[in-house]
Amino acid sequence: MVRGAAATLAGGALTLLGAQGSQAAWPTFTVGSSGEHVTGLQRLLAARGYWCGRADGYFGELTQQAVYAIQKAGGLTRDAVVGRNTLKALAAWVLPPVVAEGSGTRVAIDLERQLLTVAQDGVLRLTLNTSTGNGEPYDWYGRTLNARTPPGEFEVYSTYSTGWQTGPLGELYRPQYFNGGIAVHGSEYIPPWPDSHGCARVSVAAMDMLWDGVMSTGTPVLVV
Repeated sequence: MVRGAAATLAGGALTLLGAQGSQAAWPTFTVGSSGEHVTGLQRLLAARGYWCGRADGYFGELTQQAVYAIQKAGGLTRDAVVGRNTLKALAAWVLPPVVAEGSGTRVAIDLERQLLTVAQDGVLRLTLNTSTGNGEPYDWYGRTLNARTPPGEFEVYSTYSTGWQTGPLGELYRPQYFNGGIAVHGSEYIPPWPDSHGCARVSVAAMDMLWDGVMSTGTPVLVV
């Protein structure tokens, strides 16, 4: 039965196979899994805008990030384990509720759900797992500040394109600044909870993708 469910996933239909009462009828997989069922999962995530890179059949970091994102959007446990509830969310086309309205490309950062979305003319195009300010105190040149990501309407005003930038609080990959020293930037650690000093972290590969015609100087950024 699991092989049949995996084949259905690979075909992109996500038929529930009459598994209303049987947990065994649902495939369960997570980081390190591989095969056609993972390829199907990746294709389904991409079709719904949960970016996970190339559908290569291996459940790696980017697939983990995309699974975190749909779990957050659906109010599910954020564990990157794909089982019954996550597959049902995919089947139901669960999408994040916060999407920036308006013309052109706009970015929204949902602080409650810890999601970053990209809309084009008000239509959702991309959803990424993000990690923003954790609210904890930290030292800033002898001053104690709180690590928070303030809500508001901003736009990208400064960028650093050439790779890793060393800042006073750590390394930022290709940051795009939208509010003082707060940026959307790539990181090697993006947990499914707030963990930053205030920036919105995404994966390194996702940051490269955003640089490729998605975000640039002047892109509106809504933080809610």
